Amino acid sequence: MSEIHELEQEILEEAQAADGAGDPDGNPLALDPETLRTIRLFVVDDEPSILESCETVLSAEGYDVQLERRAEEALRRVRSQEFDIVLIDQNMPNVHGLDILAEVRKRNPDTLAIVMTGHATPESSVRAMQAGAWDYLPKPFTATQLLVLVGRAAFTLLRTRKISTPTERKGVLVERGASQILGVSKSMREAVAKALKVAPTDASVFITGESGTGKELFAQYIHRESRRSRRPFMAVNCAALPADLLESEMFGHKRGAFTGAIRDKPGLLEVADGGSFFLDELAEMPMPLQAKLLRVLQDGVLRRVGSEKDDAVVDVRFISATNREPEQALEEGVLRHDLYYRLRVVPIRLPALRERPEDIPVLIKHFVTHFWRRHQLEGEEPPRLGRGTLDQLVSYDWPGNVRELQNVIENLVVLSDPNEEIPPDRLTMLGTTEIDGERRITGIPSFDVAQPFHDAKQELVDRFEREYLSQLVARTEGNMSEAARQAGIDRTTLYRLMDKHNLAREAFAS
Repeated sequence: MSEIHELEQEILEEAQAADGAGDPDGNPLALDPETLRTIRLFVVDDEPSILESCETVLSAEGYDVQLERRAEEALRRVRSQEFDIVLIDQNMPNVHGLDILAEVRKRNPDTLAIVMTGHATPESSVRAMQAGAWDYLPKPFTATQLLVLVGRAAFTLLRTRKISTPTERKGVLVERGASQILGVSKSMREAVAKALKVAPTDASVFITGESGTGKELFAQYIHRESRRSRRPFMAVNCAALPADLLESEMFGHKRGAFTGAIRDKPGLLEVADGGSFFLDELAEMPMPLQAKLLRVLQDGVLRRVGSEKDDAVVDVRFISATNREPEQALEEGVLRHDLYYRLRVVPIRLPALRERPEDIPVLIKHFVTHFWRRHQLEGEEPPRLGRGTLDQLVSYDWPGNVRELQNVIENLVVLSDPNEEIPPDRLTMLGTTEIDGERRITGIPSFDVAQPFHDAKQELVDRFEREYLSQLVARTEGNMSEAARQAGIDRTTLYRLMDKHNLAREAFAS
């Protein structure tokens, strides 16, 4: 079987071309026999010659292979055992191969299923993919074709295992192409870790966080790291469109459904079939439309506007988001309980920027470099922020979160010269005043007067402690002894306060 081992590079190259080669650091994942022994394959076919050939080829490569001729027994085994990759003959006697596929998808959505058939047609391949097949293999096939396809599936599984924890590099929690998720704070690391954990599954994700915290960025990241990454990612903002237009945009419409509907048009849910659908500002969706969406969640069936029958069955992974507190939206009656609990299988909360001040220097450095390259000539040194300017940016409340910080940094960069140190008096976008001869960001501390007095007081005290500690430790560049001396407190108290607010000394060391 020396031919098999010569195919390893071919398999890897094809898998990398299909899936965006390598792990997040660009390192290829080797398909070595030791690793392949951890991958469990299940081949279901009523032809003994097919089973024998698959076992010979795949076992020689290193896979753990199990076989089954009888469809009823195959159903029993997929209900009681877990497999990583399943190859299923589409035309099995007694039980159709797609019924076995449906049971595989129901019991273990992480399993990658490959449908085999000796009667390959475009229609049968479409049916298989719509039923949830990862790929399609026409018969007869060669050992090379089998190994390349199974190798791609194995690469996908190994890649998912490889990135099961975030890779932190100079504040970069996630990096793929031009897209990055930045931070060093505990809260952001936890959010990224949860996103990584849920991405390979089909579970619905519900992202909460204030406007500007990066909810759509996280949704796109979850889609890119999922099995659906080669299928469409569609997004709709429920607050940006009137109810009628939102329904037509999501569900599509039939010709003549309303003035201007001159032809049948599929909606975004149909376009997203097999991929992911991002519902932004879900709590702003009208209640009748929420009820219509619920049916899609329950059985995948949708009906276009103006249609008298069901028009399509779709397989969509939902990722939802809102900047409102979901419980409050439920109490106010603007969000259906049944819809919310179906979409909130895995909740992810993105912290406001004021809750993670140690991430602000990381974001500033990134935005300065990004906007300098975008707006200025290459080769020139970008401007830099003075210590006073950085301190004030760290202490600011950032009601607009990362989006506001991005706009402020772009303003500073565009109006600065190469290698210039940006002074605090340039922070005009934030509103500053002169205090003791120095320009400082000012503003009235905000609090909720509906809160009990002691709760409101504690909230302001917590905010003061976070901002004070962030500036203090940044000024001493992580030297805790010097920070405690300047603050007039002992180091034990300083460490206790840092732990209380999840502030990491290492974040300020540079």
